[in-house]
Amino acid sequence: MPHPARRDALRALLAEAGEVDALLVTDLVNVRYLTGFTGSNASLLVGVDGRDAFCTDGRYTIQAAAEVPDLPAVIDRAGPAALVAVTVEGHAALADAAAPVPLHRVPGLVQRLREVKDADEVAALREACAVADTALGDLLAAGGLSPGRTERDVALDLEVRMRRLGATAPAFESIVAAGANAAVPHHRPTDAPLRRGDLVTLDFGALVDGYHSDMTRTVVLGPAAGWQRELYALVAEAQRAGCAALVPGADVRAVDAAARDVVAAAGEKENFPHGLGHGVGLRIHEAPGLGPTGTGALAAGMTVTVEPGVYLAGRGGVRIEDTLLVRDGEPEPLSRTTRELLEL
Repeated sequence: MPHPARRDALRALLAEAGEVDALLVTDLVNVRYLTGFTGSNASLLVGVDGRDAFCTDGRYTIQAAAEVPDLPAVIDRAGPAALVAVTVEGHAALADAAAPVPLHRVPGLVQRLREVKDADEVAALREACAVADTALGDLLAAGGLSPGRTERDVALDLEVRMRRLGATAPAFESIVAAGANAAVPHHRPTDAPLRRGDLVTLDFGALVDGYHSDMTRTVVLGPAAGWQRELYALVAEAQRAGCAALVPGADVRAVDAAARDVVAAAGEKENFPHGLGHGVGLRIHEAPGLGPTGTGALAAGMTVTVEPGVYLAGRGGVRIEDTLLVRDGEPEPLSRTTRELLEL
């Protein structure tokens, strides 16, 4: 199991931080990362001295034994308070209960660990991306993107296909945006019908073992018009530039700039209104953020999206997005669906 090693890595960060004997973890995503527990009520106390304590309530006694076999469970709905009480009684360093246990905020330590994925996480992300790729391929093969279908129909069709392929759920609310709606980056599917000549943007992902995939493809229903081909070629060039900049040590703002400069040089700077991408893992949006205001640098093992888009109000838009693994040399695309313009 990777979870003890993850807790040991966190312990090392705690030792570096000093001033604390243990970290109380209450964010359920971080608890899952450190223990494997998937229930809706849990907390974890990670001790610098190597003694950890896990707590959940009586609904999850059996589940906790199965998912967290390496830690004894404190069964108490009070959660964090119960863990602190157990710790005060059991740890010599905190045994003086005459004074209250001092609490300090130590934000971001688990999130720092989660930025770089281990082999188990990468495997889950690969599977999540493969589910999304296969679902889209099956949708296209079945003629699921055809004039007359509504955006809502297509979104539901895509989500059902992902579930049938093993996804726990969609990674997020799927975006299907046709015609002028494709100029809205986070358009919500409506009963608007797809029409011949439309640009259609599909932004979706699968949730597998708690890990999210994220992919966007833009297609044309029928032969593409000249302006659609030009717009697609511009976004594809920007995405290639952004992907090429994904190297360990690269500043996240420089990665964003690599793609954004391509769009700006074509005179479309104002029509690329969002960041280039974001980390993806146990949350659909997590560190690092690739954007003009981002902070930090890339490291091998990070998984991020690269998703430039250009949106022309009243006409349509194009976004191309992949989930990629940062590594020495070229990044590995975890999304495999073709990036060539599809004219359906």
